[in-house]
Amino acid sequence: MRKFIILIFFSQCIYNTVIAQQNTVLKLVHKVGNQPLTLYTEVYKNQWNEPFTVNKFSYYMAHLQIVYDNGKKTYTYHKPYHLVVENDSTTKTLMLQKELKNITAIKFLIGVDSVQNTSGVQTDDLDPMKGMFWTWNTGYIYAKLEGQSDSSKAPAHYFSYHIGGYKYVENAARKIELAVSSNAQNAIEEIIIEADILKWFYGTNEIKIIQEPICHQPGKLALAIADNYKNMFQVTAIK
Repeated sequence: MRKFIILIFFSQCIYNTVIAQQNTVLKLVHKVGNQPLTLYTEVYKNQWNEPFTVNKFSYYMAHLQIVYDNGKKTYTYHKPYHLVVENDSTTKTLMLQKELKNITAIKFLIGVDSVQNTSGVQTDDLDPMKGMFWTWNTGYIYAKLEGQSDSSKAPAHYFSYHIGGYKYVENAARKIELAVSSNAQNAIEEIIIEADILKWFYGTNEIKIIQEPICHQPGKLALAIADNYKNMFQVTAIK
């Protein structure tokens, strides 16, 4: 009986510790305007009234940092390079392994640093088998959007944007900094960041599928698209 009581007490202590140290979760939600992103079947329209469906959507979220405690502290996510893939729900939920309060900013890079682009065979999310790598000369694809559109003049009406480039004049990596207003005294349980695919087509530059259905190399078009999609993220909820 005594052993049983001790076991209950020990278990309760563990339970209380887990509750007391509940980690913050960051969730990524992908949308097309106000509509949730659905692969293959849902038909959307961009700002130029071009219909399209999405077959693939993925990107590298690198060097994620959360500024908290009213700007006094910074938490760095343990994975320097995290590959987000729309059809893999596990990649869209990040356990931050930290209790966070009073968050003021979220910072990350969409892309892969030039050093990693030239460091040979990589592992984990940088493994070339993940389908986000071109060649040893041109490096990693930082973000990918593929689908079909009646506006496309490419075979089978497909459009395909593979954005990358690490050389100085072709660097498509983009720094993201999202301002956050959270004065909650309790630890934050969940942060939700939404990414709007429509931002790929407009903003700094006009990208029309009928004119540019394919981008598969570093250069002017890749930079123009990267300048657009760097604005696709926003924090929509702090719970």
